[in-house]
Amino acid sequence: MDTEAQHTERDRPSTPEERSRSARVTGDDTARLAEDDTARVAEDDSAEGPARGRLSWRSAGLVGIACTVFVLLLSHFVLQPFLIPSGSMEPTLQIGDRVLVNKLAYRFGDQPRRGDVLVFDGADSFVREPAEENPVAELLHGAGAALGLAEPDETHFVKRVVGVGGDRVVCCDKEGRIRVNGTQVEERYVFFGDAPSKVPFDIVVPDGTLWVMGDHRSRSSDSRDHLGSPGGGMVPVDKVIGRVDWIGWPFARRTALAGTDAFARVPEPGSVPAGAGGHG
Repeated sequence: MDTEAQHTERDRPSTPEERSRSARVTGDDTARLAEDDTARVAEDDSAEGPARGRLSWRSAGLVGIACTVFVLLLSHFVLQPFLIPSGSMEPTLQIGDRVLVNKLAYRFGDQPRRGDVLVFDGADSFVREPAEENPVAELLHGAGAALGLAEPDETHFVKRVVGVGGDRVVCCDKEGRIRVNGTQVEERYVFFGDAPSKVPFDIVVPDGTLWVMGDHRSRSSDSRDHLGSPGGGMVPVDKVIGRVDWIGWPFARRTALAGTDAFARVPEPGSVPAGAGGHG
């Protein structure tokens, strides 16, 4: 006799009512189990939600810090925004312009040339070394200036190179124009109505230094104003921060800074005959 088969048969509901009752019990158990599973999933989601939010904010913060560090490093070594604070370089550069200073322009053996527009540190040549400030305020201001959001340091200037080492620069000849190494310079970038200079001078630029002037001559404090200073108004080449290559803002003025051919005919210093380059 097959007892296993009998037990199996005995366990099954014998009547339709019993089978219906069994189905209801099984269905209720399944529904209850499904509800329990849903509740557990909801609890897990509610527990993970804040952690996910915290992770998201933390990630965003780390990305922001990384981007800021990258921009500051780029500004320090490669390309620095610079806010133009005055009208000394009008019409070439206007108040409020944000220019991009190419810090690699003179890093690989190239030297500043006549006509270049430069940003340089005028400490000990144009101004005295400023007094020390609060370190935190100085750091914040430096970061703002590096991003072009704040005015540059008081020792930083933007001017145009008129004479390089060895040049004789004279102002003014009988036609009221500057001569460099005996050659008259047609300075079409000078602010309309300004004289090349109302201050007469006749200087020879020492090697390793630059003679610089603003394009708005009547509003520019430049090499002419420091003729009696220890450096004689000259800017050491190693104080040059970089060359202004682009205007980045305002949007309507975005452009590469145009070069000038004003000095194209100027000979090199060694080719100038003795006594040439005077007032004429």
